[in-house]
Amino acid sequence: MGESRLTKDVKRLKQNLGELPEPVVDPALVVVCGLPGTGKSYFCRKLAERLPFVIIESDAFQRVLFPSPNYSRRESSYLFDACHLLIEKLLGKGIPVILDATNLQERNREHLYHIADIVGAKLIMVNVKAPAELVHQRLDGRRNSPEDKSDADWTVYQRMEPTVQRIGRNYFVLDTSRDITPVIEKIVRQVKRG
Repeated sequence: MGESRLTKDVKRLKQNLGELPEPVVDPALVVVCGLPGTGKSYFCRKLAERLPFVIIESDAFQRVLFPSPNYSRRESSYLFDACHLLIEKLLGKGIPVILDATNLQERNREHLYHIADIVGAKLIMVNVKAPAELVHQRLDGRRNSPEDKSDADWTVYQRMEPTVQRIGRNYFVLDTSRDITPVIEKIVRQVKRG
């Protein structure tokens, strides 16, 4: 019996990660939540400069699995099944992970809480925010940025905003219109705490 499509796709996604950080005894799972354009990917890059993490970026992985994404519910569900399975495998091997995705709904975050509980990972939730005017500017300028892998625009932001649900676990609030260093320092301390 051959491998399932999901198993093959998880292997493909893992190959796209490049070199992985060294395994640690108590790996952390940092789950980033926030609307498009709030600065999630920027924060993830800055945190990964401070500590060895692998970043699971849903927008980049969407393009790996679906070269011409249609952003349907089915496609999104499959993408996150693959991401969650990969996260579980990485954490199980001691690899610290940051999940860079909107993660707006509690039922989806519950899968991540469960994974952290199963593998005994340190769960760190981060709610990334920015004022709507700044987000609007960022999303308008996004098309010119090669770093940005998201197709979300202001219309997508407005459609998603009413779907945001409160995070059911303790979390850090990060406003990217301000200096993010103090929050990054707090997260670094929590990751390093035994």
